[in-house]
Amino acid sequence: MLKKLVSTMLLALMLMVCLVPAQAQSAGFAVPEGGYDGSDVTITFYHTMGSNLTTVLDAYIAEFNALYPNIHIEYTSVGNYDDVRDQISTEITVGSQPNIAYCYPDHVALYNLAQAVETLDNLIDSDITVTRADGSTEILGLTDEQKADFIEGYYNEGMQFGDGLMYTMPLSKSTEVLYYNKTFFDENNLTVPTTWDEMEEVCAQIKAIDPNSIPLGYDSEANWFITMCEQYQSPYTSATGDHFLFNNETNRNFVKMFREWYQKGYLTTQTLYGAYTSGLFVSTSEIKSYMSIGSSAGATYQRPTANADGTYPFEVGISTIPQVSEDNRKVISQGPSVCIFKKSNPQEVVASWLFVKFLTTNVNFQAEFSMASGYVPVIKSVGENEVYADFLANADGGDYISALSAKVCLEQEDAYYTSPAFNGSSTARDQVGSLLSKCLTADDGGDVDAMIEAAFEDAIDECEYNY
Repeated sequence: MLKKLVSTMLLALMLMVCLVPAQAQSAGFAVPEGGYDGSDVTITFYHTMGSNLTTVLDAYIAEFNALYPNIHIEYTSVGNYDDVRDQISTEITVGSQPNIAYCYPDHVALYNLAQAVETLDNLIDSDITVTRADGSTEILGLTDEQKADFIEGYYNEGMQFGDGLMYTMPLSKSTEVLYYNKTFFDENNLTVPTTWDEMEEVCAQIKAIDPNSIPLGYDSEANWFITMCEQYQSPYTSATGDHFLFNNETNRNFVKMFREWYQKGYLTTQTLYGAYTSGLFVSTSEIKSYMSIGSSAGATYQRPTANADGTYPFEVGISTIPQVSEDNRKVISQGPSVCIFKKSNPQEVVASWLFVKFLTTNVNFQAEFSMASGYVPVIKSVGENEVYADFLANADGGDYISALSAKVCLEQEDAYYTSPAFNGSSTARDQVGSLLSKCLTADDGGDVDAMIEAAFEDAIDECEYNY
């Protein structure tokens, strides 16, 4: 039923594309000659924030309104990220989409079936001077310093759509990190693994110490598969041409390797465990893990429940995930970006851009939002914020575990990657996640290579069928 609904929505969107003149589809946003003219406009913003984050947002909307009193920001929290996608996909068909929305690249690829998302290049590069209510001025676009301030991997996500154009701006981000039981590692003189070869060795050592353990839990099978493709520099998908490229020998080999680890009892995943593997990591039962790879934004879930005296059963350490090679370090970039939708009134687009620019380049907002959300800032200059600097200075594996997680994220800014985005990229992600789970556990019938090859072929067929 869900697939049928999505297919119907996609058909409607594609029909809309046919009604959009070719020139309108290819042309970038035409910035009005004077930029923002002071018009009274209302900007709608869809997001997924809870009350802790909207409190931060409200404070900065007030600050923004002091500069631009005629730009009225109205926001709506729309469930989770997929809820935002589904609601906007429906609204696009009748032209009632919001001005700004939280998004992931897959969402933007879907919206672009109807050419509904505004490209940002002309706004980013605009040198038009805009005068604020207090008499101060700013250029409409980004200065060279502002562009350079963004963490490159986060910023470049906005250009992953195959045409080199910018469709999104990063708002707050997360990645995957390796959580480990530092107390256990110290007591047993274990070294935190930095490569997958070292990970296999450490898993074997842990299994020898605690035979009942499952040394490693990995939350996202899809992230694991895609990250390994990046680390091996092996094809996964492409935004242009043949989209689905992941059926190759390199990828089949690493899946076979992880299957062997699973057979030895070294690992589990969210699908196989039946829940986030943080539950296994913080477990007090006989079966537990001593390492967990999961979202940097979920650090507090990787911390064990405190004892009655406020101490913790063990100290958590956090490190970057293992790599194939230090010469090609890759970790995934996740977390929400924002996109701006096309509108008949160009002043709505310009006003939307001014607000997006304000949030993404404002050091204080980025700092406060990060501390409240567990996500990390998207600009490097956030270190200039004294409160955030103190937050990072207190980083530890206990009360300030979120700070420790953020610190690890900021230290690996050169390693972030994002995958190509196109209509069908979300299907590829789902299929490689299912593929990895299947290959870890399936009966190989005596021929593991044939089983893995068949699983890859089935995954490609599913991608092509649903494309």
